[in-house]
Amino acid sequence: MKKVLFFSTRSGFKLSKRIADHYGNFLGKIRFLEFSDGEYTPYFEQSVRGSRVFLIGSTFPPVDNLMELLLMCDAARRASAHNITLVIPYFGWARQDHKDKPRTPIAAKLIANLMVASGATRVMTMDLHADQIQGFFDIPVDHLYASRIFIDYIKKLKIDQLTIASPDMGGAKRARSYAGYLGTDVVICYKERKKANEIEFMNLIGNVEGKNIILIDDMVDTAGTLTEAAHLIKKKGAKSIRAIATHPVLSGNSYEKIKKSVIEELVVTDTIPIKKTSNKKIKVLSCAPLFAEVMQSVHNDESISSKFLI
Repeated sequence: MKKVLFFSTRSGFKLSKRIADHYGNFLGKIRFLEFSDGEYTPYFEQSVRGSRVFLIGSTFPPVDNLMELLLMCDAARRASAHNITLVIPYFGWARQDHKDKPRTPIAAKLIANLMVASGATRVMTMDLHADQIQGFFDIPVDHLYASRIFIDYIKKLKIDQLTIASPDMGGAKRARSYAGYLGTDVVICYKERKKANEIEFMNLIGNVEGKNIILIDDMVDTAGTLTEAAHLIKKKGAKSIRAIATHPVLSGNSYEKIKKSVIEELVVTDTIPIKKTSNKKIKVLSCAPLFAEVMQSVHNDESISSKFLI
């Protein structure tokens, strides 16, 4: 059987270490040489020839995180790795999955092209912002769902009068899927934007009076949509409000917004490192066991269909 090697980008080291530990492996030796102008080059300090190589790293900004992964992939290909799987817990630039106005790029497709061109033979990621991004690749894509992590957590809370909510129309399908597994009702917030990250108005579809609400989303960025939705739901008579979001982008003053909001708890995964760990409302669940389990199945050429809930 082929040797399995794990390597990590610099920003993803903590999560990569957790994944390797759960897999029963260790991170391989890689160094980054930096030039005085900021340019850098990675090089493997061990042979990867003929091996199955897993390169782990989320591609959140700055763009260096993406560039590191691409350079590592190119280096592994040129060093004769047999298989190269890019393990990307958070697939950055995924919000640009279509042209929403004239003369704009489709960045997600461009990133997919770059990954294939760099030598990747497989991609593994979780909760893409848009499912169709899988079709941007001409190589296999394993699209995992954090629902496997979150649904177990929700069940342990044993909340009565539970209702699942989506903070926008785009997340309605995801909310319905969670509700199907949990046997609950669904409510949906409808929003209109003036521009990116700025909401003009929001309305609620469904009844929340006397209910305990869990808002479900794939990511939380500025936390504007999430906190506005929570405020609206509370105003409509909800008993309590929690929120779940796979990817904690948490930019700008999002930490302060969450702290001051009516949200009792925000549960996220560790696809992106949390910058401010002092916020008591934010709980982090690790996605490392799920990735390690699927990576093991991929290496052993086993079916991974049982690993999916939604």
